[in-house]
Amino acid sequence: MRRRTRYSLTGVGVFLALLAIAIFLRKEAPPECARLLPESDAIVYFNLKPIRLVTHFDKTPVVRDPELQKFMDATGIVFERDLDRAAFGLHRMPDPKGPNGPVAYSEVFEGRVDGHRLTAYLGSVASSTETYAGHEIFNIPLEGRTLRVAMLGYDMVAASNAPTTEQIHSILDRYRAAASPFSGSSLLAAHYSDVPLLSEAWGIGKVGLPFSENGKLKLLGLTLPIAADTTFVASVRYLHALHLRVEEIAPNDAQAADEAAALGQILTLVKGLEQNAGQQQSPQDVAANRLIESLKVEQVHNRTVVTGVVPPEMFKSVEAIPEAQAAGK
Repeated sequence: MRRRTRYSLTGVGVFLALLAIAIFLRKEAPPECARLLPESDAIVYFNLKPIRLVTHFDKTPVVRDPELQKFMDATGIVFERDLDRAAFGLHRMPDPKGPNGPVAYSEVFEGRVDGHRLTAYLGSVASSTETYAGHEIFNIPLEGRTLRVAMLGYDMVAASNAPTTEQIHSILDRYRAAASPFSGSSLLAAHYSDVPLLSEAWGIGKVGLPFSENGKLKLLGLTLPIAADTTFVASVRYLHALHLRVEEIAPNDAQAADEAAALGQILTLVKGLEQNAGQQQSPQDVAANRLIESLKVEQVHNRTVVTGVVPPEMFKSVEAIPEAQAAGK
């Protein structure tokens, strides 16, 4: 009897140890599709399965670009239904007014894919192909850029519209060596530990890239008191509601205090404007107003922290992000 009790206690101890290891790996190891991304200036990640469960955005009718609809008809892929996880790497271009624009993107998508139909479609629209690391890369001309697409596995696709093959080659190299849960870019190594546990969507790096102008960060028509190359850690996680958290990492506590005060003043101004807005508002506007009303700004050491509660309605259009990237926009 004592031996049986001892074995039971040992089994419980092993289970708890394995659970602790799993939690540690989840906290320290980035998701696989994010680990596969090449070096970049910023990373954005979505785990769409729980977001889909909470918001039911896959049930919302979507008006799509004709070319995107053609892609979906040919491949059978419905983004809001089939896409489970997506990671995007943002690459700053040296000439914002050049043919590649201010930002190029590298992406890794994970979900339900009919490989035969997707490969057939890619072959029909590609101007050329390349074989690298045992994978076929399809080079697709798109709006003055070349979109390079490769199947990584039965449920994973990689793409990049960067001006050279370096980024797509890097993804394939990382996929070949993806056994380590701690592999990934230097950006992930530096800041993934700052992402709150159980975050379903997050971004790290210089996420002001798409919103910057002349070295300043602009959002909703306002110039924010933050440099465009400032590093952020943003996240959304579900704790009885969708909680938003954005951290701006300043060089020191004093600068963080100044920026927190400035952002607080801007937020007070925006809330005042929203209260004075007209009554005729769309459901999206109402949801955005609810988010704005919930926002709070505080300083935590050298970080300016903005928190708020995201209305589920705002995630019903989340499929527009991967769809736009798939279209190369």
